[in-house]
Amino acid sequence: MVKQKWESEFELGNTLTEEQLAFFDTHGIIVFRNFLTKDKVELYLSELKRIEKQWIEEGREKINGIPLKYGKDDLGNPTIHRLCFSSQFSEPLHQLLQDARFNLLLDLLAPYEGRIGENEKDGLVINNYINIPNSSFSKMGWHTDSPRDLFLGHKIMPMLNVGIHLDTCPFENGGLRIIPGTHKQNVLKLLFGKKYFIDNSSDPREVGFDLNAGDLSVHDGRLWHRVKQSPKFGEESRRRVMYVPIITGKHKPKNANSKTPLYHKLATVVK
Repeated sequence: MVKQKWESEFELGNTLTEEQLAFFDTHGIIVFRNFLTKDKVELYLSELKRIEKQWIEEGREKINGIPLKYGKDDLGNPTIHRLCFSSQFSEPLHQLLQDARFNLLLDLLAPYEGRIGENEKDGLVINNYINIPNSSFSKMGWHTDSPRDLFLGHKIMPMLNVGIHLDTCPFENGGLRIIPGTHKQNVLKLLFGKKYFIDNSSDPREVGFDLNAGDLSVHDGRLWHRVKQSPKFGEESRRRVMYVPIITGKHKPKNANSKTPLYHKLATVVK
């Protein structure tokens, strides 16, 4: 049984330190503590609930061509487990992405020039995990974020996935697991090292963190990672994380007329 937990004492200041840059270069991930205040966490949770309620009432199925992932909550009511382009429907979330500290993270992509993909990829995604009977979003199998470039007909480009954590999730409660250093794997291992999204099994190399509400995690898009199911049920298992991509390459914004990418059509295998 894998029980490897990493600690992190990093905080994001006015610049990235040499130690932080070296840690990310070696492992492909870094966690910054106390990125958000408690008041900001509560504000963004409130915005999540408002947007979710609005979209359910409107019967929305897609945003800019990206499907919303529907399910049920612990009371049997409709819920949205995965929201995309959320900042386009919330001024507080849009303003969050203007935080100058995000620009510091661009150095992690050097020598490539990065940008915050608020209107690209899937925009600001909010994942809403909960472990209940017949839940459709309590875990996520091993994957990297890179093959979507291939589905879109592009070569794989460096990118960062920046997670803004809205719930406290101790290591023992499941959550993010990564395989350190796999962001430097060759293309064959990146594409075929594991069965994408289907494989939920433990890996002897994997590690995780105690993550607190308000923490920020940053991982390289080429890194193997998964979300381990919580051993708890109901509200105790809930884990809400916002993800914004920091990307490189040609600017490709999406809009209401954008087509659904093939990789989302295949995503029905994810449980």
